[in-house]
Amino acid sequence: MSPLRMGSATIKGVSAESLTAASSSLQAAIDTGGSELPPAPVSKATAVVTKVAERTALVGGHTVVALAGATGSGKSSLFNQLVGTDVATVGARRPTTSKPTAGVWGDEPAGPLLDWLGVATRHHVEGDKGGVAAVGSLDGLVLLDLPDFDSRETSNRVEAERVLELVDVFVWVTDPQKYADARLHDDYVSALATHDAVTIVVLNQVDRLSDSEIKECVADLTRLMTRDGISKATVIPTSARTGRGMDVLGQRLSNAVSGSNAARARLAADVRQSAAALRPAVADAEPTIAAKGENELVDALARAAGVPTVVRAVERDYSMQAVTHTGWPMTRWVQKLRPKPLRRLRLDAGRGDISVTQADVRSVLGRSSLPPPTPAARAAVDLATRRLADKAGSALPTRWGDAVDDAAAPSGNAMSDALDQAVIHTSLRSRTPVWWRVVGIIQILLALAVLSGALWFVVLWVLGWLQFPSIETPMWGPLPWPFVLLFGGVVTGLLLALVSRFLAGIGARRRGAVINGRLRDSISVVADERILAPVTAILERHRDTRKHLEAAAKV
Repeated sequence: MSPLRMGSATIKGVSAESLTAASSSLQAAIDTGGSELPPAPVSKATAVVTKVAERTALVGGHTVVALAGATGSGKSSLFNQLVGTDVATVGARRPTTSKPTAGVWGDEPAGPLLDWLGVATRHHVEGDKGGVAAVGSLDGLVLLDLPDFDSRETSNRVEAERVLELVDVFVWVTDPQKYADARLHDDYVSALATHDAVTIVVLNQVDRLSDSEIKECVADLTRLMTRDGISKATVIPTSARTGRGMDVLGQRLSNAVSGSNAARARLAADVRQSAAALRPAVADAEPTIAAKGENELVDALARAAGVPTVVRAVERDYSMQAVTHTGWPMTRWVQKLRPKPLRRLRLDAGRGDISVTQADVRSVLGRSSLPPPTPAARAAVDLATRRLADKAGSALPTRWGDAVDDAAAPSGNAMSDALDQAVIHTSLRSRTPVWWRVVGIIQILLALAVLSGALWFVVLWVLGWLQFPSIETPMWGPLPWPFVLLFGGVVTGLLLALVSRFLAGIGARRRGAVINGRLRDSISVVADERILAPVTAILERHRDTRKHLEAAAKV
């Protein structure tokens, strides 16, 4: 049962705290939604927030009820009957009412409220009830007689609509000739269907109809109101001339005044209506994205950053370092003549974790020498960012989707610099493998053995050339030791170098995989900061806006 119907003492309570919280949530939704919310509903919602602040700041327990209707519906006659005297002008000339007139019940001053409403014509009703009888008090009632909302005078229509935005309870007054008027139903009742708790419907001038005609018109008007969204609507048939139905209408007004809840109920309905108008501008959920899960994006950025080039340089550098440590000592010097792959890229990683080198200083102050991304690499980045934007924004309304597209497309130069710095600042350092040291020591020992064998041969040759008595040469089986040391050392050293080169190839690929992982982690950080963070910020604003609207709609 509607709280305005007979038998209900008060309108459903809305606490001041819950109304303030809902209004704050609506304002927060406007703030977080920003330009992604449509301007017209935002403007109306902002006006509602302002109205809530202004109305709740007014001291007093008044309830503002407006008599609104079309030309000739008898609003002014009804108003005079309710206040008990001829305050509003009644006549055959149309429009009769051009400015709202107020009737005030009770001794509590209503001046600040009427000033806020912009109503200059005021009448204080002597006594408690004026011209109607009701169970309960009308103390605190502010009844307004509004200009016709279909007036020929534009200023009258504007004034009626202005005041309707501010009142607490609507009394839609119509008559048997105009109760089906499209302007009443389409422009007003339907538009305020969410305010059914503060809506009263009056079919005036029923003294012109028979009882059966009254019943038929009431049933038809009830059907129209239900169609407009006023569920379980009850129509009050009245006659200002005969006084029929005035007691019922008076009782409804008494129920509306009781408890002083109508103002908060109207404002709560406004907040709900504004939240509902903004709700289609946000989706029901947001996708979750993270750089770690966006492999296509990271792959494209890694390619654009030259990560494959760096990884290949790391592998070649590893192989050259391995040869330097484990190769045949007599030919190691050749490696020093070859340019170091990482140094050519200004990414010389050095070895060990001991000190800061000049390369480290250059890496902080300068740029690498990596080649710029190819057109294919740039196209891959564009494609990956578009797909990311589609994934993040396809389920969002158009305005939010456009914002996601813009956030996912950072400046090309800024992105190139960020990727280059990510590569430069990624540690390419690594400790020298233990097996390099072991093999290096063995190679040195083998080289010493070769030198020993060669020196032995030279000594024996000199002794023979000088015809000194021959010295017995020790044997290892059938082979003399100088031969074993010389040729065995050479063969063993070369074989060990070949085996080391094979192992170095395996180690280079492993090292490349490790560095590739480090570089991809660094690229993921850039993707997070430059692409994912702006996109995520849009999604978080969308989520906050949605939650604020949901909170506002619960008042």
